[in-house]
Amino acid sequence: MRKKIQSSMILVITLTMLIAYGITTLVVYRQTIRIMEGEVRQEADYINVALDTSGESYLKTMDNVHVDTRITLIDPDGNVKYDSKEDGVTLQNHKNRPEVKAALKNGSGQDIRESNTLNKEMFYYAVKLENGDILRVSKTVDTAFRTAMKVFPAMGLIALIMLAFAGILVKWQVTRLIRPINRLDLENPLENDVYEELTPLLQSIDRQNKEKDAVANMRKEFSANVSHELKTPLTSISGYAEIMKSGLVKPEDMKGFAERIYNEARRLITLVEDIIKLSKLDEGDVQLEKEDVDLYKLTREILTRLSPQAAKRKVHVEVTGESVEYVGIRQILDEMIYNICENAIKYNKEGGKLTVWVGNTLQGKKVCVTDTGIGIPENETDRIFERFYRVDKSHSKETGGTGLGLSIVKHGAMLHGAKIHVDSKLGEGTKIELIF
Repeated sequence: MRKKIQSSMILVITLTMLIAYGITTLVVYRQTIRIMEGEVRQEADYINVALDTSGESYLKTMDNVHVDTRITLIDPDGNVKYDSKEDGVTLQNHKNRPEVKAALKNGSGQDIRESNTLNKEMFYYAVKLENGDILRVSKTVDTAFRTAMKVFPAMGLIALIMLAFAGILVKWQVTRLIRPINRLDLENPLENDVYEELTPLLQSIDRQNKEKDAVANMRKEFSANVSHELKTPLTSISGYAEIMKSGLVKPEDMKGFAERIYNEARRLITLVEDIIKLSKLDEGDVQLEKEDVDLYKLTREILTRLSPQAAKRKVHVEVTGESVEYVGIRQILDEMIYNICENAIKYNKEGGKLTVWVGNTLQGKKVCVTDTGIGIPENETDRIFERFYRVDKSHSKETGGTGLGLSIVKHGAMLHGAKIHVDSKLGEGTKIELIF
């Protein structure tokens, strides 16, 4: 960064000096032209007075005197009577020259153009004499250009000195500017007293630090919860197995103990599977391809699989709506809808009702799951998607939930760019909408 800043500042200084040189040269050139015009007019006035005093014979004495000035005498018809640079016989008629025409009409005239005779750019000034003749005095503009170019060596020397000084100054200034940046405390970015322009960056770093801390805390909490959740079924399995090993179980109770071990093992397997699913969704490590999925047909298949659970709890299940095609990952969509519907059965009242509607709305494709269950307290609605969070912990243990179902729903929705809307009243039921 230091080199980039130094290069940029040197470039700006160099461009500024080049522009300044160009403007200075132009100003000097224009000023020289104005001075030269004044000198030519003044010289024309002197010659005019001399002609009135001495006549045209005065011009013969000027041949070897005015080296840079060209003097021409032209009669009213445009014929050259005298020219200090050329033989008058060889010159063309000058009646149509702009400065001559202006002098014949207004008494004086001027023009800047390239001379056909000398092949140089010239400044011409013509004045009408009392006898009707035209006196024209001219000088080459190259003189003005050479005067302007004389500034170049001095400007070049000044430029070199200024660039050397600017290089030292830039290096010092860049070091001074970067020093506070190198001393930034990134652990506490908002406590740094630095440039105002860095405030958005420091605020962004502060947000990232807080997010990083939140993620770290979440991982610690997740690890603790996982350890606890895994320990519970393992403890049960170990306990039942130890009792069976010690021979304290009656033969007629052996089947019951084996069934408890099997249920705890199944619970453990389900928990591990859910943790793996959630980790993959968390890391975006989903290798499955998207395909056209009929959400209505998928929902009916899911509720068919859940019908034994619904029958056991005497929950009436109803599916309505229309066929809705959505491009997504079928397995993830299946688990999202399955988990919501399974919760709606698990936490429903015995003899309750579960209604699922699938269809198109102005908001998008929607799956709406409504139950008449225990409901969710208003202050806990936002927390139900947290890992291992349970509204009714004792009821969850009875139903064998892992506490990860709705977390999987949340991450699946994020993967598909879907929205989740929850509306619930404690003791009356819950409505969860998936909007694609």
